[in-house]
Amino acid sequence: MTSSPSREAPVVPFEPLDPQIVLGAYAVGVFPMADSRDADEIYWVEPQDRAVLPLDGFHLSQSLRKTIVRERFRVTVDQRFGAMMRLCAESVPNRPDTWINPHIEDVFNRLHALGFAHSVEVWDGDTLVGGLYGLALGRAFFGESMVSRARDASKVAIAWLVARLQVGGFTLLDCQFMTEHLASLGAVEIPRAAYLVELSEALSGVIGSDASASGVGDFFALDRGAVAPEAAPAAVDSGPPSGKVIAQLLTHTS
Repeated sequence: MTSSPSREAPVVPFEPLDPQIVLGAYAVGVFPMADSRDADEIYWVEPQDRAVLPLDGFHLSQSLRKTIVRERFRVTVDQRFGAMMRLCAESVPNRPDTWINPHIEDVFNRLHALGFAHSVEVWDGDTLVGGLYGLALGRAFFGESMVSRARDASKVAIAWLVARLQVGGFTLLDCQFMTEHLASLGAVEIPRAAYLVELSEALSGVIGSDASASGVGDFFALDRGAVAPEAAPAAVDSGPPSGKVIAQLLTHTS
C-alpha cells in the first residue's frame, strides 16, 4: 500500500508484464512500480525497510468499530476489481500522480482473472468510495494500493481485509511502505532481512518441491462462515459477514 518511494532497480522494457514473472518477484520480496500513470516503463523495488501489519495487532479504534458495526458502508470483495484499480490510480489534488501505469494495471487484471489478485470495495449506496487491492500468494497478502473518497472508507477496507486474512489462515500482510495512516492501524516497519524470514514462512509449502494446498491461505473462507465459534457470534452463517462479525473478529484477535 504504497506512497511515492524512490527507484531501487533498473527499468524494464515496454513489453507487457508476464504474470508468472510478477508472482516470482513477489515471492522473493520484489514488486513493480512506475514513475507516473503515463509512464511507459516499470521498475522493480525492494525496500530496505518494509511495512507490515501484524494480523493480531490491528488497532480497532472505538470510532472505527462503531462505523463498522453500524454498517455505514457496504463492503464487497472482488466485485469490481478493475474499477478499484482505476479508482486507486485516479489523480486527486493531494496526489496529482500515481505509480499505477497501464502495464501494472494490465498484469494485475490478469492476475485477478487467475485468482491471485483481489479487491475489497467500499460503497456508499451505489457509489464506490474506497477500498484496496492486492495480491495473495501462499499465506501472504501483498497490499498494493488503497483509496478513500469518504471519511474512514480505507480504514473500513483494511479492517475487513485483516479479518478476512485471519479467518483464511494468512500469516503476513505486507503494506510495502510505512505511512502515518498505516501506523495508526497497527503497522510496523521491519528490516529487509526480517521481512524475508516472514515471507519465507508465509510461502512455505507453496514455493518449491514441497508445494501443497496446505500452504495456501483461503481468501474466501470468511464468506463461507468459516469462523471459530469463540471468535464470532452464533449467528454467523454462509454468505457475506456483517459488520458486527468483522468487529468481533478484530476485537477477539487484537
